[in-house]
Amino acid sequence: MGSAASAAVPPPPSPAQPQAGVPPYGPGLAGILPPKPEGEVKEEKKVDYLNLPCPVPFEEIQREALMSLKPELFEGFRFDFTKGLNQKFSLSHSVLMSSLEVPSQSTDTIKVPTAHYEFGANFLDPKLMLIGRVMTDGRLNARVKCDLTDDLTLKINAQGTDYRTQFQIGNNAFYGANYIQSVTPNLSMGSEIFWLGQQRKSGVGFASRYNTDKMVSLAADFMYNHMTRDVTSSFGYDYLLRQCRLRGKIDSNGVVAAYLEERLNMGVNFILSGELDHPKKNYKFGFGLTVGE
Repeated sequence: MGSAASAAVPPPPSPAQPQAGVPPYGPGLAGILPPKPEGEVKEEKKVDYLNLPCPVPFEEIQREALMSLKPELFEGFRFDFTKGLNQKFSLSHSVLMSSLEVPSQSTDTIKVPTAHYEFGANFLDPKLMLIGRVMTDGRLNARVKCDLTDDLTLKINAQGTDYRTQFQIGNNAFYGANYIQSVTPNLSMGSEIFWLGQQRKSGVGFASRYNTDKMVSLAADFMYNHMTRDVTSSFGYDYLLRQCRLRGKIDSNGVVAAYLEERLNMGVNFILSGELDHPKKNYKFGFGLTVGE
């Protein structure tokens, strides 16, 4: 394939000065001459590596990656309803009709139909967060986050102009630390290390984040167990459209999953979930509705 352009040029007039506003190459060639490169007109903006922006916290990278690598997959039918009583307090109701996988000695997956209802209460304040969940099978989950003062919280976080570091201490003799550094205005890299004293387990992780204004987010995860020599890798995506959000993943075990959220109306979303595990011949599909913000 190709393209061609032609123009008819009138014979040159008698020797005289060209008229003002007429290009010296003639009216025909002026429209097909290549434009002047932008690099000759405007120089590229130089990067000041001594004044880079502060990166996002290391745990924020983990949260963004988990949104793509581990979507909220489910099987069966799910209905979620959230009602805000005021700006800080809200109640939630959730119904799930699904199947429960029962361990068996054979390679086939045994599923037993089950259903449960979950009631939740949320209190969100800039200095206090209370989240509670009660289920019909008797399970109770609660989470509390409290900022003692404006300068002291239960989590130690230090940051500079272009870096962040964080130290964590938890129950079961958990100790962790992470550090993240801005390399360029759009690229940041970091690392973390943790120790579980009660389970006598330790780990180290590395992460990198490239910031862009595109509607597609990509994430990759690589996990290696030094003791068992197990290696697992996964790749996920998060695609934002005007009326829907599509997330999915594929891992080295042959598992493919997708999660779709379609906005039907203000505060009403339709959900589709699917997970295909071909090696184990285990297939899960679900649909549901989410009402409330």
